[in-house]
Amino acid sequence: MKFKTDEIASVIQKEIEHFESQIDVREVGRVVEVGDGIAQVFGLSGVMSGEMLEFPHNVIGLAFNLEENCVGVILLGDYLQIEEGDEVRATGKLLQTPVGDAVLGRVLDPLGNPLDGKGPVLTTEYRMVESPAPGVADRQPVRESLQTGIKAIDAMTPIGRGQRELIIGDRKTGKTQIGIDTIINQKGKDVKCFYVAVGQKDSTVAGVVETLRQHGAMDYTTVIVAGASSPAPLQYIAPYAGTAMAEFFMYNGQHALIVYDDLSKQAVAYRQISLLMRRPPGREAYPGDVFYCHSRLLERSAKLSDELGGGSLTSLPIVETQEGEVSAYIPTNVISITDGQIYLQPDLFFRGQRPAMNVGISVSRVGGSAQIPAMKQVAGGLRLDLAAFRELEAFAQLGSDLDPATQQRLDRGYRMNRLLIQGVCKPLDVIDQVLVIYAGTKGFLDKVPVNLVGKWEKEFISWFHETKQPLWDRIKGLDAKMGSEEMEQIEAAIMQFNEKFASLHAD
Repeated sequence: MKFKTDEIASVIQKEIEHFESQIDVREVGRVVEVGDGIAQVFGLSGVMSGEMLEFPHNVIGLAFNLEENCVGVILLGDYLQIEEGDEVRATGKLLQTPVGDAVLGRVLDPLGNPLDGKGPVLTTEYRMVESPAPGVADRQPVRESLQTGIKAIDAMTPIGRGQRELIIGDRKTGKTQIGIDTIINQKGKDVKCFYVAVGQKDSTVAGVVETLRQHGAMDYTTVIVAGASSPAPLQYIAPYAGTAMAEFFMYNGQHALIVYDDLSKQAVAYRQISLLMRRPPGREAYPGDVFYCHSRLLERSAKLSDELGGGSLTSLPIVETQEGEVSAYIPTNVISITDGQIYLQPDLFFRGQRPAMNVGISVSRVGGSAQIPAMKQVAGGLRLDLAAFRELEAFAQLGSDLDPATQQRLDRGYRMNRLLIQGVCKPLDVIDQVLVIYAGTKGFLDKVPVNLVGKWEKEFISWFHETKQPLWDRIKGLDAKMGSEEMEQIEAAIMQFNEKFASLHAD
């Protein structure tokens, strides 16, 4: 029997070409040391920085420190199950999180695992948790308004789509409430919202979720939770994971809003894992790259160019101060990265001025570009007037006699302050805001008692919708400033209502 060597050679060659190895050739290492949410692993010489590593019991690790003899790994899960000597496998992948419409209406951890008991997130779309920010050429200026529904903010520190506006203040001054009100106000405006809770109590987060659900906001909102009981590594990556979920909509030509609550707790988590990894401490024991930690996060918020679809990601980072110390390390870092800040002052809060915004320190670096023309027209001098009023008020407390003009400015200031007070979860439409601020700044409230200003506002808005809806619709449809005709009609309507209000409350 003769062998045909070329036939045999061709068969072998085909077998070699179609051979699929079943052998797992991934790198394998061993845990040398574990504790406090980090592990030292020996034997992974080819691992990448930020690569996902597989530990026993379905625990995921993230390569954090690449050292000469071992790899420092942060553990994103129950690290108490990991023991010395456990096997660790490299995956060759960077950390990803699920994205897409499937995450809306859900409460998730930073890895996309459900915390709401509604089953797994069913999506085939994933994005890198860490990804580069859009370049300068990929962006366009912030010009489109994102309404918060809060009069003081929309009038004096307006926020535009693609902007980063810091909310800063001591604990219990209403920082989270501004973020929640802004999310509620996006109802029907086709803005996808993301609320990232870092280091918050689980009961607090549950209250936020319930508030959003009651106001119908959970339909377009995702809540990402790395609570106070979560390991520090999860608290550290939570804002990046939330941003990855929001970026999906931005890069698909849609609009998204993300609230980071709060970045000072993320910085503390980052400090904890950095010190455990023996990274050198700097100011206030934070590592030297904590600024980069926040800047690479917040730079991902942008208004994309029309060529890239014109989508936007607006961020509202929250930072907590200690005793109003705005010049501390983390607050100054984040202030220098963002496009303005809303500073909430404790003594204003306790006096009942809510939101307790300090108009002197609060600023929006985008300014009038992020306002509709009508609001820009009526609220132009409001911020300076209120700042002047606060100084005048402090002077008047000395008890000296005041001339009539000064007394009139004080009286108007008290009424404007009262007009800017707003209840929680009660965002106002921007045209309603324009009408009441116009009434206040033009002196139509000067004869209304200060204690009745809130009642006047509520009844006036209701009356205006009932009797002057065509005028309201016309103002809403304007692409430019209000003309003299609209302003005359508004003034006539206010005077007509004032007569009715005065007769009802004559006593």
